[in-house]
Amino acid sequence: MATVRVQTADFDVSAALAALTTGRGDIGGVGCFVGVVRDDPAHPLAALTLEHYPGMTEQAMQAIAAEAEQRWSLLGCTVVHRVGRLPVGANIVLVLTAAGHRQAALEAAAFLMDWLKTKAPFWKRESFVDGGERWVEAKGADDEAAARW
Repeated sequence: MATVRVQTADFDVSAALAALTTGRGDIGGVGCFVGVVRDDPAHPLAALTLEHYPGMTEQAMQAIAAEAEQRWSLLGCTVVHRVGRLPVGANIVLVLTAAGHRQAALEAAAFLMDWLKTKAPFWKRESFVDGGERWVEAKGADDEAAARW
């Protein structure tokens, strides 16, 4: 079963990788994605605030991870998503997928990110350096990426 967490604290990629792979001789590849808060030079960002509905969000993430585990016969999977106010450059999300071969691990990691972006209930609010704020709207490109799976 996948390890799925929603947390305010930062995550340690090395520790999560070690927890997933230590003592395992059957893993041939690990897919990894780390999402980071990025700035917008056209409208400088101060922070991104992520909100969620506790319980419902974790349940949705667990279902997405279970789907990836089944489709790609994963040997392990870790998904950590942060919430709260995150400054530019902060880690947002960690996805690790372990499989017998690299292609399965990499495809599963891409699938997880595409589905997390579109199916996991998170709400994002951008806070700008000039004091303005706005809720982040869903993007059609994210829906298109998720639809390929």
